[in-house]
Amino acid sequence: MKLVAVALYAGILILIGYFASKKMHTIRDYFASGKNLGFFNVAFSARATGESAWLLLGLTGMGYAVGAKAFWVVLGEMIGVGGAWILMSRRFKRLTDRYDSVTVPDYLESRLRDSGHWLRLIAAGSLVIFVPIYAGAQVFATGGAFHAFLGWDHYVGAAVGFGVVMLYITQGGFTAVVWSDVFQGSLMVIGLVALPLVILNHVGSFDGITTAVSAVDPHLLTLHGPGPADANGIITPSTGGWTTSTIISIIGLAAIGIGFFGSPQVFVRYISMKNTKQILPGTITALTWTLLADSGAVLVGLFGRAVFTPETIGGINDDILPHAALTLLPAFFAGIFIAMVLSAIMSTIDSLLIVASSAGVRDYWQKTRHPNMSDERLMSLSRKVTIALSLVSFAIGIGIMLYDKEKGVFWVIIFGWSGIAATFCPTIILSLFWKKLTSMGAKCAMITGFLCVPLFKFAIPPLLNNTGHEELAGYLGDLDVLLPSFIIGFIVAIIVSLLDKQGQAKLIGIDEDFHYAKTGKDT
Repeated sequence: MKLVAVALYAGILILIGYFASKKMHTIRDYFASGKNLGFFNVAFSARATGESAWLLLGLTGMGYAVGAKAFWVVLGEMIGVGGAWILMSRRFKRLTDRYDSVTVPDYLESRLRDSGHWLRLIAAGSLVIFVPIYAGAQVFATGGAFHAFLGWDHYVGAAVGFGVVMLYITQGGFTAVVWSDVFQGSLMVIGLVALPLVILNHVGSFDGITTAVSAVDPHLLTLHGPGPADANGIITPSTGGWTTSTIISIIGLAAIGIGFFGSPQVFVRYISMKNTKQILPGTITALTWTLLADSGAVLVGLFGRAVFTPETIGGINDDILPHAALTLLPAFFAGIFIAMVLSAIMSTIDSLLIVASSAGVRDYWQKTRHPNMSDERLMSLSRKVTIALSLVSFAIGIGIMLYDKEKGVFWVIIFGWSGIAATFCPTIILSLFWKKLTSMGAKCAMITGFLCVPLFKFAIPPLLNNTGHEELAGYLGDLDVLLPSFIIGFIVAIIVSLLDKQGQAKLIGIDEDFHYAKTGKDT
C-alpha cells in the first residue's frame, strides 16, 4: 500500500508536467509562466520552494534534538517570509514589470544601469555553482527518504525520485514547477499539521507528552533548549540554560530567515505574479502556510521525543518523522508521508534547476552571446541545460552518499541556501530601498557574499582553533555562516557604492523608478 501511494504521487507529477508543457510557447512561459500567476499559486510555490528536505527531516530532527528551542527557526522564517512579502514584493514586482524582467539578473542589470554584462554573469555564475550543490543535497535526501520508509537502497531511491523530477520539469518548465509546488505544498502542510495530532492521540494527552519529555530533559521544553554535548556526545540535563553560546546559537537559528529577502528561487515567484493585487492575499497565504508547516515540523520532533527513544530511531534524529509515520499510521497513509517528504525535496530541486537553467540560458547565452536567438531555439536549449544541470546535481548527490551516507547532510543544504542568500540578499534589499547602490557596489557585494560562505564554513574556524581562539571559533560555529556573510556583503555594497562616483553618474532616472516602485505611478 505504501508503494501505491508513492506511485500515485509520481503519476500526478508526471501528468502535471504533461499538461504544463501545453502552455510552453515562449522563453517567458518557460521561466516565468508568462507573468500571469495568481496569489495562491505564487504563495504556495514560494513556500514549497523556500523549504526543502530540511523542513521535513531537518527541522523535525531539530525539534527532537533540542525541543522548543527549534521554534526560533519558526520565528526567523515568519520574519523572513512576512518581511519579503510585505516590504519587498510590491516594489520588486512593479520594477520588474517596468523593466520587463524575466529573471532576477534581468532586474539587477536594468535597475543598476549595468551595460557590461559582468553583473549578470556574476549572478548567473553563482547560481550555476551553488544550485547544483543545494540540489545535490536534496538528491541525497531523496535516497535517504526511500531508504527510511521503504528500505530501498539509497542509490536506487535517489535515482527513482530524481527521474520523476526530470520527467516533469524538462517538459513543463516554470508552470510545471508552480503547479507541482501547489500540489506538493498542500501535502506538506497537511501532513505536518496531522502528524503531531496523531502522536498526541497515541500518547493520550498533552500533559502526558510534557511529562514524558520533561523526564528526558526538562530543558527540551524551554526556549533556550538543552546544554551542549560533552566530548562523548552526551547531554547532561543540568547543563541547559541561558549562556552566551545559547544566545548566539538562537540568533543563528533565526537568521535562516534572511534567505527569504532576495534569494532568486523565491523572488522569481514575484516576477511571475499577474499584478500587485495578488500581494495581500498572497502574504496571508504564505504566512499561514509557514506558521502551520514550520510549527508542525517542530512539534513532530518534540512530541516524538515523548514516544521514541534515540535507540528506537537508530540514533538518527532526522529519522523521527519517517519512524513516527511508519509506526503510528496504516500503510497507505505512511505512503502519503513518503510522498510528503519527497514533495519537500522535489519542490526545491525543480525550482532550483529552473532558476539555474534561466541563469545559463537567458542571462548568459541569450543576453550576452546571442540576443537574436529565436524563442523556439531558446526553449530547446533551456531543456538541454536543465537536463545537464540536473545530471550534475545528481552526481553531487551520489558523491555525498559515497562520502558518508550515514550522517545527516543538512549542513550541505544550509550551505547551499546560505551561499545563494549571501550572494543576492544584500544587493536585492539595497536595490529596492537605497537609490545610491551602483553596479560596482552590487558586483563587489555579490562576490564578497559568495566567498564569505565557504570562508566562514571551512577556513576561518580552523584558523581560529589553530591560533588559540577556540571559544571564538565555537561562537562562530553556533552563529553559522549566513548572518556574518550577509552583514559583510551588505557593508561592502554600501562602501563601494559611495566611492563609485562614476557608477552614481549612470543612475539616470532612478528617482522616477523609486517613485514608481513606491506608488505604482509615474512622476
